[in-house]
Amino acid sequence: MNTVTKGAMDFKPEALADFLAGTFGGKAPVTIERIAGGQSNPTYFITRDDARLVLRKQPGGPILRGAHAIDREYRVLEALHPQGVPVARPVLYHADASLLGTPFYLMERVEGRVFADGALAAADKQERHALWMGLADAMAAMHNVRPEAVGLEDFGRPGNYFARQIARWSRQWQESQSDPIPELDELSAWLVEHQPQDDGRVSLAHGDYRMGNVIFHPTEPRVAAILDWELSTLGHPLADLGYCCMAWHTAPEEYGGILGLDLAAENLPTEEAFVDRYMSNCPDLPPLTSFHKAFALFRFSVIWVGIADRVRAGNAAGADGADAGHLARCFARRGLDVINHG
Repeated sequence: MNTVTKGAMDFKPEALADFLAGTFGGKAPVTIERIAGGQSNPTYFITRDDARLVLRKQPGGPILRGAHAIDREYRVLEALHPQGVPVARPVLYHADASLLGTPFYLMERVEGRVFADGALAAADKQERHALWMGLADAMAAMHNVRPEAVGLEDFGRPGNYFARQIARWSRQWQESQSDPIPELDELSAWLVEHQPQDDGRVSLAHGDYRMGNVIFHPTEPRVAAILDWELSTLGHPLADLGYCCMAWHTAPEEYGGILGLDLAAENLPTEEAFVDRYMSNCPDLPPLTSFHKAFALFRFSVIWVGIADRVRAGNAAGADGADAGHLARCFARRGLDVINHG
């Protein structure tokens, strides 16, 4: 049996090829390709006969408790795929770490297009508005699935989502060894004082729902698969919506935002049009407010603080600590802009 590898492997390719032969039958050649990029969970394209799969696994070595929980990712795929939410079809989960060094799962490979930035520079200008509307539609489809109806009622702690999240990310910021960021302190204090009363709404929250984390259909402006479920949990749907709306409050050089662009000239929607499209599919939700958008920017700022800390500790090879620290301060300032100017 021929096994072809592309890119660095953190497991023995022959072990996977033998497993696939034993699971699916036959002695077909196997091609394994490591996907380059920022995924924290190593990801590979697997080709065998006419089967085109994706393998996701935990990274090797010690990991933090609760991190890289690929079993949770697979559980989401199993729950959502039968509901018509655009996700890859799950194939199998393998919990035994002895085969590839860590647990892993396989899912079908979804063909399509991935756009790295909110400006959709790689897309035809005539399609850009519709692509953003497709992103809103897929998010609404995800949020309209009731967790208890698909066996996800214990996927996280329901209720008081924003209070718990503000406490968690504030604690992480306070424990950081990074340089002071007064804007982040101010934003954290504002969120504590202005958090809305818990309304009891619970949905599956993706945690990193944005333009770069979906695959669009090859020729149509609709989402074919939502990617990267590593941060998913039970939460409030407006957390994902506010996070997605960061694009309108950050510049292109700030992780691919669209602030400052001529939206009409680029055929990009306004924030209001995007939110209206989402709300048309979720009519019972309360309105999106400055709090939800400021919370998203606060959380993203602290995430960049964490990246800067890992760079400083030598645990984030390939990253630039100065860039991470700059983005942390930048997103905190953008959060203050939201609460001061809307």
